[in-house]
Amino acid sequence: MKFIERMKSIGPGALVAAAFIGPGTVTTCTVSGASYGYVLLWAMAFSIIATIILQEMSMRLGIVSREGLGEALRNQFKNPVAKNISIFLVISAIGIGCAAYETGNILGGAMGLSTVSRISSNVWGPILGIVALIILWTGSYKVVERVLIGLVIVMSVAFILTAIVIKPNLAEIFMGMIIPRLPDGAGLTVAVALIGTTVVPYNLFLHSSAVQEKWKDAKDLGIARFDAVFSIILGGIISMAIIVTAAAAFYGTDIEIKNAGQMAVQLEPLLGAWAKWFFSIGLFSAGFSSAVTAPLAAAFATSGALGWKRDLRAKNFRSIWLIVLLVGIIGSSLGYSPVQVIIFAQAANGILLPISAIYLVWVMNNRERLGQYVNTSLSNILGALVILVTIVLGARSLLSVISKIFG
Repeated sequence: MKFIERMKSIGPGALVAAAFIGPGTVTTCTVSGASYGYVLLWAMAFSIIATIILQEMSMRLGIVSREGLGEALRNQFKNPVAKNISIFLVISAIGIGCAAYETGNILGGAMGLSTVSRISSNVWGPILGIVALIILWTGSYKVVERVLIGLVIVMSVAFILTAIVIKPNLAEIFMGMIIPRLPDGAGLTVAVALIGTTVVPYNLFLHSSAVQEKWKDAKDLGIARFDAVFSIILGGIISMAIIVTAAAAFYGTDIEIKNAGQMAVQLEPLLGAWAKWFFSIGLFSAGFSSAVTAPLAAAFATSGALGWKRDLRAKNFRSIWLIVLLVGIIGSSLGYSPVQVIIFAQAANGILLPISAIYLVWVMNNRERLGQYVNTSLSNILGALVILVTIVLGARSLLSVISKIFG
């Protein structure tokens, strides 16, 4: 009965999971499974653990201090130079990250529509971006978001059921989860992209603000922790199911994943001829719902860091989400491959992640703000390990890109 009561309280954690189960996750996990089989499952397993560690800190910060990460960061430093540098770094990370995500979100939704309409993603992209702009401007996004998230949940269940139906090799899956390996070629980029699509920097800001509306004080930490851990693990299982189904459908065929129609093949064992339609509607829903929420997350984070009023109709607030959305609209119209753009966006976020994570761990050691709820030594060690791994992988990925640019 206690478990049922806890399930009824699920809220902000589900929002975090819904934010990372977008077109980026579907596409990146599909490319991972298709290109490398189960080899990169360890990157997803690490991502789930890392997300739980960091989101637990974010949740604890919001409930105990009644501040979002943006506000806490603004109040962390007394020295104006240190304060301004930190604010600039975080806003840059969130701004660049959300702008990259937004292009991928819009193109992900457009790729879903393109598959069933035969109209190019680069035509659908700007149209979806403009519709998202209208929805955000009128403030009616919550109704649309609920419907679209419902469709994403249905698609996610289909992936889990398909992963069961195809009866994969459990021993190989287990080995892929516990043995870190980086295959040749783009394996490093895909590994960083898997981390970047799951440990989402703007979710650290979103979660610390969202929990304040659901829970009021430290006595609620237990139920809030269950909400976060349960939701993130469920999201991780969905992501792993996508890798497993893609490995079964494509690995060893040397196929290059370019569109949603190809990705939909992995659901055919469960859905047959309906797979293409089902997958396309789910991908559109994942992309469009994220295209609406990502600009809002950027606006909440930036407004908090700069001390602006977090009002949906305030000019400063609107200007932030408008810039992020316009970058996405322009990026979606330039003619780039949707799959390549999405992988790049996730990799970019994986590289930028350490900036937000470092500041979160720093803020979580402020006893003046958090009292007895500051990070324990174990929390700090786990947080440091997450940051270290993301820095190493991100640096290697960045050096790989630079070496390719300069020959």
